[in-house]
Amino acid sequence: MYAFDPELTEPASRLPRVDYADLGTARAAARAIAAHQQPYLSAAPVRVTDTRAPGPPDAPDVPVRLYRPAVAGPVPALLYLHWGGFVIGGVDGVHHTCVRIADQVGALVVSVDYRLAPEHPFPAALDDCHAVLEWVAKEATELGVDADRIGVGGESAGGGLAAALCLAVRDRGSPALRHQCLLFPALDDRLDTVSARAFTDTPMWDRANALVSWGHYLRGRAGAADVPALAAPARATDLSGLPPAFVVACEFDPLRDETIDYAHRLIQAGVRTELRYYPGTFHASIAVAEAAVSRRILADQVAALRAGLAA
Repeated sequence: MYAFDPELTEPASRLPRVDYADLGTARAAARAIAAHQQPYLSAAPVRVTDTRAPGPPDAPDVPVRLYRPAVAGPVPALLYLHWGGFVIGGVDGVHHTCVRIADQVGALVVSVDYRLAPEHPFPAALDDCHAVLEWVAKEATELGVDADRIGVGGESAGGGLAAALCLAVRDRGSPALRHQCLLFPALDDRLDTVSARAFTDTPMWDRANALVSWGHYLRGRAGAADVPALAAPARATDLSGLPPAFVVACEFDPLRDETIDYAHRLIQAGVRTELRYYPGTFHASIAVAEAAVSRRILADQVAALRAGLAA
């Protein structure tokens, strides 16, 4: 039915569907996915440390996992925000991704274990991410970070949170962000694009799960007229003054059109933006690590981060 890249066709046929309507099972599936990811073997040692950052006012501290590359001197930092539709997943799900980025980019990667909906709906996750960003900027010297070279990135829901964090930082005035790296981000709760309506049975993500995730994140108000842009960045009317962006869109992904539209609007607002569209791919198809197109996406991501966080 879908003209997947030849190296993705067979893997796509055996990917199990995770039903987000059953959160207990979906969360268990996310843990299983994390446990069975293909390890990344770094060229140089990457030191991994679990710690906590001060949380938002009247909220708990935020668990974070730090990935420190074997690089001398102050390094750039990248907050990395995990996938999971705002409702499942955690730092284990992007562990090998963060090792890879720390190793290949030479950045301190700060993986944020933000609070999940429906127990903690918007704005809890975004507030956690902002609190961690403030901590990284404040403790830059102790962390060995160049405070002028802090970026944010994420996948799927994490990409949406990364985009929202850039909007929040612009509107609140600090701390400054150098770069945003958005991989197939979840940006629009209205789910009214061609791709959001058409792709009801695509691998890894489909319309039904998108409806469930936005419903939990927005307390059942997804699609309402008053949903704020900090919850769904596609609703922002002004995208000027945001950090340069690297944006990835996949062909057979319900999020395809909102991703492409957001990138175009960033460009129109004067934001330096690199949009990469990969034919034959589906949402998060980088999980099929052996496919050449997956390797290309990840190499492009690393190149963009190196350029975006360069001194």
